[in-house]
Amino acid sequence: MFLDRIVAQTRSDIERRKQERPLEELRPLVRTQAAPHDLVKILKTDGKVHLIAEVKRASPSKGMLAPHLDPIELARVYEDSGASAISVLTEPHFFLGSLDYLRAIKRTVEIPVLRKDFIIDEYQVYEARTYGADAILLLCAILDDAQLQHLLTVAHALDMRCLIETHTRQEVQRAVASGALLIGVNSRDLVTFEVYPELIRDLRPLIPPDRVVVAESGIRTAADASRLARYNIQAMLVGESLVTSNNIPAQMQVLLQATTGAWRNQGAEINGL
Repeated sequence: MFLDRIVAQTRSDIERRKQERPLEELRPLVRTQAAPHDLVKILKTDGKVHLIAEVKRASPSKGMLAPHLDPIELARVYEDSGASAISVLTEPHFFLGSLDYLRAIKRTVEIPVLRKDFIIDEYQVYEARTYGADAILLLCAILDDAQLQHLLTVAHALDMRCLIETHTRQEVQRAVASGALLIGVNSRDLVTFEVYPELIRDLRPLIPPDRVVVAESGIRTAADASRLARYNIQAMLVGESLVTSNNIPAQMQVLLQATTGAWRNQGAEINGL
């Protein structure tokens, strides 16, 4: 199973990095960073569906997606084309990401930057803030309740927000119980990599209205974006369909424009699900 392999590799990488630069050396560096942007506040504004655009070179299921991707230039395009935040994959082995991408992008753009990785240790939380992240991703699938709560607490102490990613009813319930304000529903199964487009319809009623909901995976067309907007989400996180597009700004506008009106006019459908 890819997820088990990724987590095992991540543990090994963390131990190596701890040897190279212990946590005690990271802690003071946090204070050298500018105050993080509040991703929750930004995604709650304007009563619209925001776009979190992802810098993603590769994936375990599809291999190389964008071999010539320039992370800095891509981030500029995302910001200029209407993204409200940028997700940066930093896992180096399976997704070909890098913490250096995160730091360089943070220095380039004014919008929030999210570290997307397989975060299982508080070391990675301090690391994310040291490299400039405004927020981090936490996966319910690889964390028990105690780990999830601990990482949330550490991140909040550093004034970072956490996007809690869920894939099942049970994971959504755990995310809600943790007090997380930012909850993602990922329609891609972590084992089969199949996408279940109606998952947001099934899981959205479990999330209280005071939380911010982010739809993830399988968002390629105007129809996809419009359908998601009907379920009263505040953001969509999109990577593959952007980095593989021949015209990224146009693809972003297709997705953003498809949600205009759908959020306002059809969001109430959530009450009748």
